[in-house]
Amino acid sequence: MVYRSWSNSRIKRYVLSSVTDRQKRPSPTWNDGPSVPIGTVARRAGCGIDTIRFYEKIGVLQRPRRTESGRRIYGAAEIARLTFICRARELGFSLDEVRGLLSLAERDERHCEDVKQAAIRHRQDVRRKIADLRAVEVTLGTLIRQCEAGGPAECPLIEALSQPKAAAPAP
Repeated sequence: MVYRSWSNSRIKRYVLSSVTDRQKRPSPTWNDGPSVPIGTVARRAGCGIDTIRFYEKIGVLQRPRRTESGRRIYGAAEIARLTFICRARELGFSLDEVRGLLSLAERDERHCEDVKQAAIRHRQDVRRKIADLRAVEVTLGTLIRQCEAGGPAECPLIEALSQPKAAAPAP
């Protein structure tokens, strides 16, 4: 068996020629415009590639077309849907709520009242979470003050975290 040695110049020529060949080839297009690879879609939508694959797996996002080599490619419609999903998730909507919003958005007759009710329910959840976070802030403030007071040898933070929820100090 004869092994050929590759010099750096041969490798550079090979790599550069394959890169320029790829640059010359136009990207595939479909009926809805140019197709975009998953990495570009992820950057545009502001999410990760694994997130996109997860959304495909659970059925929130349709499985995309694939190139001959098996790479995922997305059209304008898929990018718009993913952007909608990511934006709704940023606003704190659960995946079930996103599914509901998508079904409302895809209807021929869009009922603004249905969307409004979903938003009202979500706002109530957000307000509940804010109230919970404020209570946590007060509790942490109390524990920090107890630590600063230099009281007992046991750390009040460690003690509070070691106890069931009802045993946490009152604000």
